[in-house]
Amino acid sequence: MIFINPKTDFAFKKIFGSEQNPEILISFLNALLYGGHHTITELEIINPYLAPKIQGVKDTFLDVKAKLTDNKTVIIEMQVLNLSGFEKRILYNAAKAYSIQLQPGEDYTLLNPVIALTLTDFEMFEDLPQVISNFVLKEKNLLTDYPVHDLELVFVELPKFIKELDELETLSDKWIYFIKSARGLEAIPETMAQVPEIRKAFEVANQANMTREELEALEQREMYIHDQRNAIKLALRQGAEQGMEKGIQVGREQGIQEGREQGIQEGREQGIQEGREQGIQESKVEMARKMLGVVDEDTISQITGLSLEEVRRLR
Repeated sequence: MIFINPKTDFAFKKIFGSEQNPEILISFLNALLYGGHHTITELEIINPYLAPKIQGVKDTFLDVKAKLTDNKTVIIEMQVLNLSGFEKRILYNAAKAYSIQLQPGEDYTLLNPVIALTLTDFEMFEDLPQVISNFVLKEKNLLTDYPVHDLELVFVELPKFIKELDELETLSDKWIYFIKSARGLEAIPETMAQVPEIRKAFEVANQANMTREELEALEQREMYIHDQRNAIKLALRQGAEQGMEKGIQVGREQGIQEGREQGIQEGREQGIQEGREQGIQESKVEMARKMLGVVDEDTISQITGLSLEEVRRLR
């Protein structure tokens, strides 16, 4: 068997966003949000997976979004690229899902809780050792819970999960292992096949069960992610090298000039600092130029720190 990579947004939504197999998402959410307990028994997938037409490489697929029987909304996102501002985007999406529940004039008591479940293929919280982290509103000093538990941010950092197949114990272990390792497996492991929902997820992820259009769309998504990763790595490496070289050069020249007027030592220090800043700015511009035509403007802006207007001027 050849399994698709659940870490790509297209594959993730095909596996977990199918109206035909809601039991997969129910088991997945019970594992990651409720410690494997059967807290969720039913749900409604709000934006279900639909077999795509051939997608352009810059198209994006919406998150999996579901409403539970208690009217709680869950937003699930798989993120493979660590882009600038990603943490704010998660908070924005959760707050937006919470606020749009009300029509003008409706009472705030009608608001229902929202959980944002985010899986990342990179580490977000270096100071936290656990794989799964839960964030809620608390009082700053006493850490007392806010009276209303309506916003919860849950993160699953895949690189922190290092268990091997024979070490899997809990339902959450098995689901995280599926997300992280399914692409490299050639058969459904016996220990995971014992969970009907995970066995079904493997069946959905089997390339033999996909249409040609789905396989082409998946391939384009994987190529797009691969190209973005390489573009980011190259731009950051070149930007760092160029920024350092330009910063030192400009800093020396400016430092010598100002040093003549204010004293060699004072001027050199100030000049090097200003030169570094100038070099960094120039390296950002150079980095952005190299990424034009490879990465979209929003991504270039996030990576380089340049405004959208500056990026468009370069184009």
